Amino acid sequence: MTAAVDTSADDYPVPPEPGLTEHEVLDRAERIAETLIDRQQETEERGYYALDTHEVLLNAGFYRLMVPRRYGGYEFGIDTHMQVVARLARGCASTAWMYTFGASHAHLAATLLGEQAQNEVFAGGDFICPGVVAPAGFAEPAEDGGWIVDGEFRYASGSPYATHFVGQTFIAGAEGEPPEQMMFIVPRDQWRRLDDWGSQLGLKGSGSYSVKIEKAHIPAHYALPGTHMGLASVVGGTPGLRLHGTTLYGGSVLAPLNFQVGALAVGMATAALDVYGELARERTIPYPPFGRRAEDPDYQLRYGEAVGRVATARAAMTDMLRQWQETAELGDVSREVELRMSIISREIVRLAWSAVSDILFPTAGTSAVRAGERLERIWRDISTLHTHAGVNVYLATIAPRELAQLALGIAH
Repeated sequence: MTAAVDTSADDYPVPPEPGLTEHEVLDRAERIAETLIDRQQETEERGYYALDTHEVLLNAGFYRLMVPRRYGGYEFGIDTHMQVVARLARGCASTAWMYTFGASHAHLAATLLGEQAQNEVFAGGDFICPGVVAPAGFAEPAEDGGWIVDGEFRYASGSPYATHFVGQTFIAGAEGEPPEQMMFIVPRDQWRRLDDWGSQLGLKGSGSYSVKIEKAHIPAHYALPGTHMGLASVVGGTPGLRLHGTTLYGGSVLAPLNFQVGALAVGMATAALDVYGELARERTIPYPPFGRRAEDPDYQLRYGEAVGRVATARAAMTDMLRQWQETAELGDVSREVELRMSIISREIVRLAWSAVSDILFPTAGTSAVRAGERLERIWRDISTLHTHAGVNVYLATIAPRELAQLALGIAH
């Protein structure tokens, strides 16, 4: 178990760069993204981003962005993290995916866990904690009041350099009753990563391996019986709000989990625009008058329409993040508000996908979509994003139905 750090109000650990600003963080993300473009093939072949890339992200402070100041973190907002994700995805979607689904759960942990657990899991400052929303395995009571967890958890993006893992499991219910769900967090030395990622269509380098937990002891303060990480209510306040005194850890946890797919889609679609613009300036059309694509009215129309769709998606992302901050400051975020914000992310994905799949990919030319070409990889990655259960199951069907029921006052 990780030792606790001194977190008295007068003696918080100092982050590596006390004067780091959000503006500099975003500038760093753009610079890092440029270095990722030419490394996408090796990242896919490896299955996750390289150790030196991990060290760059580490030194840039990216694993501390949403770690509370109490533990030497920067405590930047949800908006800063999502803007970083969009910028990284412009360079390499796999890297951005692996990064965000490892680093973003600092917000979840800082919002929902109690003080003792936070003192321990954040003791190292840098926090990389892949999470799996789908419940797996079972937990049995331990003699000391904790739990013994056993199970295999698929698609733990971010696991190669992780410090922890957060998951959902089942607790046996009373006789005749269905099992109850339990959220738990576990340090890295209590699980192993399986070698089962890399054969998918896209996002091959996202490090989305399975995590195997075998009879691990989970202390009682690392477990939240009756809590689902994506459905936890923040009405009435949260442990994080009381502990840290900031609404960053008092707002919705459901919506930020869903915001990530929108940020990733915006970054991928922006990268596709980059490629299409380069092709328009460099290549000619195969029919009379044989001019450059950039001078052809049809290519201008396609490019302009795609730019508009991506710009609309980006604007929706910006306002979605603004809404989250606004609702967090008001407090007592209702389920209806959480769902409405979450579904915006689904619409962002739709706009970004339509720009790539309907306009840019089919009109870029066959040579631009050969295996290994940048646009071909972007198309594979954003296609694979659509297979994520959070996108095409939860946000596409479950969330809209529940939102309608709440808005219409229908019991469910």
